Amino acid sequence: PAMIARELFIRFNAVNGKVWTGFFCVCTALAVSAFYEFVEWWTALISGTSADAFLGTQGYVWDTQSDMLYALIGALMAVLLLSKYHDAWLKEFEA
Repeated sequence: PAMIARELFIRFNAVNGKVWTGFFCVCTALAVSAFYEFVEWWTALISGTSADAFLGTQGYVWDTQSDMLYALIGALMAVLLLSKYHDAWLKEFEA
């Protein structure tokens, strides 16, 4: 979601500056991750079964926090490592 958000922010000129664009891309990825964790929780509540049985956490109480940490790391790596290539790609197709 970070690179999709970056594409949209740049195309619609929604954010000024590369630093702010990167920041909001990471924020968007974290928001998507948090929403997914809420969907998992709501589904466990609606199903009426044990949340552990549905989520498959296998007794790991920090599963949600770990998933969000991995989303943060992935978004940061995507923005830091792929932004240069994404900018070049945008310039190529802009003309």
